[in-house]
Amino acid sequence: MNRILIAVLLFAVPFVASAASDISKVNGSIEVAANQQAGSLSTVNGTIRIGPGATVGSANTVNGRITLDKGGVAESLQTVNGPITVEADARVSRSVTTVNGSITLERNADIQGRVNTVNGDIRLDGAHVGQGILTAEGNIEISRQSRVEGGIRMEKESHGWFSFSFWDDTPHVVIGPGAVVQGTLKFERKVKLYVSDTATIGAVEGATVIRFSGERPP
Repeated sequence: MNRILIAVLLFAVPFVASAASDISKVNGSIEVAANQQAGSLSTVNGTIRIGPGATVGSANTVNGRITLDKGGVAESLQTVNGPITVEADARVSRSVTTVNGSITLERNADIQGRVNTVNGDIRLDGAHVGQGILTAEGNIEISRQSRVEGGIRMEKESHGWFSFSFWDDTPHVVIGPGAVVQGTLKFERKVKLYVSDTATIGAVEGATVIRFSGERPP
């Protein structure tokens, strides 16, 4: 999935709502209280917070943060210009996607689909991703015995006319102690790939593995 297709999906999906419990706003935030249920959530210029133990359909925003609190359940999470945090023990049955925003998956978070970003760091802290990670720019950290099925793909960067840089913007990819990445790790741009000596990974294309011991690379 390229970045244009991701952007099209983000803008197209949020406004398809039919259930009575769907919530849609413009210039406003949405909050679902703890242990409550709601349908699809969509907003422009607002944050979305899904409380502990709450269950919702898709959650989509433009210019806003999405937080799925501890033990919450959602079908999918998508944002343009904002980060996404999936807290401990929360579950997403499909994908988690950002354009211009980071993704953080906390302890025992379970993403059954894919994790997608265009510009933004990805951090897994003892989390699970079922259908791989796809990104173009940003660092990746897979730590504390996280598990990723479906591999990692980092697409070639595209800066257009601005193809030069005065600083080193090479992404760092860190596969930490006890982490498992099943499937191919494919890099279409230059990266620094650090892999713990207790981690397990699949085949690597386009990068050289730098092994390390201890909690983090030196």
